[in-house]
Amino acid sequence: MTQTATKTLRDSAAMRWIALLLLALAMFCSYVFMDILSPIKDLMQTERGWDSLAFGTMQGSEVFLNVFVFFLIFAGIILDKMGVRFTAVLSGSVMLVGGLIKFYAVSDYFIGTSLERWFTDNLNYIPLFDEIGVAPFYRGMPASAKLAACGFMLFGCGCEMAGITVSRGIVKWFKGRETALAMGSEMALARLGVATCMIFSPYFAKLGGEVHVDNSVKFGVVLLCIALIMFITYFFMDKKLDSQTGEAEEKDDPFRIKDLGKIFSSLGFWLVALLCVLYYSAIFPFQKYAVNMLQCNLTLIPAEEGTFWAGNSVTWVQYILMLVVAAASFSSNFIKTNKGLKFGLMGVAVVALVVYCYMGYMRGTAETIFAVFPLLAVAITPILGNYVDHKGKAATMLLLGSALLIVCHLTFAFVLPAFKGNAVGGVIVAYLTILVLGASFSLVPAALWPSVPKLVDEKIIGSAYALIFWIQNIGLWLFPLLIGKVLDNTNPEGTAATELDYTWALVMLACLGVAAGLIALYLRVVDKKKHLGLEEANIKD
Repeated sequence: MTQTATKTLRDSAAMRWIALLLLALAMFCSYVFMDILSPIKDLMQTERGWDSLAFGTMQGSEVFLNVFVFFLIFAGIILDKMGVRFTAVLSGSVMLVGGLIKFYAVSDYFIGTSLERWFTDNLNYIPLFDEIGVAPFYRGMPASAKLAACGFMLFGCGCEMAGITVSRGIVKWFKGRETALAMGSEMALARLGVATCMIFSPYFAKLGGEVHVDNSVKFGVVLLCIALIMFITYFFMDKKLDSQTGEAEEKDDPFRIKDLGKIFSSLGFWLVALLCVLYYSAIFPFQKYAVNMLQCNLTLIPAEEGTFWAGNSVTWVQYILMLVVAAASFSSNFIKTNKGLKFGLMGVAVVALVVYCYMGYMRGTAETIFAVFPLLAVAITPILGNYVDHKGKAATMLLLGSALLIVCHLTFAFVLPAFKGNAVGGVIVAYLTILVLGASFSLVPAALWPSVPKLVDEKIIGSAYALIFWIQNIGLWLFPLLIGKVLDNTNPEGTAATELDYTWALVMLACLGVAAGLIALYLRVVDKKKHLGLEEANIKD
């Protein structure tokens, strides 16, 4: 009787995973919007006059306020003081407002308005920021890109706040249980947003036979509305949990600024933070240019007009196949006793993936090829998370992920261009490299994020995540801009959007992988000497 009376929502595996699903679906929607313009970079150049520098500057603006106005630090303090559920709803609301501004900026409604003229004439010089070379705008930047950057900054504040909130929420619901598996699973589902974005952003932009880039952003805004609904639903679920446990959203021992000293004094924390910024800087900025990179390096044969491959229905068929791959491969990880069913699901996933890839080749579009990026990650992230929970070896996994990262970017830089003219060979190399890159990316949420609670006190976990995200955001601001500058400086002026040379931009990203590998190697040494517990299992027998 006593056990029944004291049982809470998080003691129920089903309720824990429902809470996780709400958080993951919200992040899925935010991931779609985050890269909503990435698959149509070429269209933004032809329809709105955004060259690589304008595109990169706008994409990097997502994290500008987080980095230079220290919003992420404040977000961490808000999270520690106000709790998970309040911060979740706040972050969802901020994302939606930012998304609406970005939609207006790229829409036809903005063209010819007095606001467009104001943005053309203003924000060409930002005191202090221009002097140190970090301004989010520049003279000659299209007005639509400037306003879109303003909206994207606001969205970025909400998105990164949501990221640390979700991490803290998972710790709250899963601590002492399947923490790494939960974090890995959340990221696996969230990253399906990348594939969704790659498939549907061009679809909506070209829907009806005419190009309307604002339709893509409109699709993203609808998903941000859904994200807010998910956070509100989680709000009530989390409130019910606190009423059962007697915990309060505000701590009896409130956050103090001096508590940050406990974080700053941790060598393990700094190594994890550096590893995070190096690793993520080689992935997220790359995603924003990946479709255009494939357009430039692959020989793509467009589908003939009037055929099934050039129609709208193929988009939905391919997306359904993608969901089959994700669902079958993901669920197979949780079947322990029925080996026939387990291998059957794996077989279904493999067959569906092969058919999906064939359809991407037949369609002859770069965005549908890059959309396979998260699929292998969805399949193996639960395996990796489960392994870290029961066996440990988190630091070793981070080292392996860095090695794969280097190999993939160098393959894109030197091997893929060698297949230019070979349509089949180039697409096969692209598919394999993208899948491996996605797999390497899955090592981070499974190994890195569950390690943070081992490095800092529970009371300041929110601030620790915020600091790591802030450091990470420096790279996420800088490298989209650097990639754009490298492209402009290594290609003759007037080069067509689908004829750019990406070699040096990719080499730069590979160098980030090298640096991340060295940090991961040193982290293993420090963990062994200081007994941080990074190589130990999360679940103690």
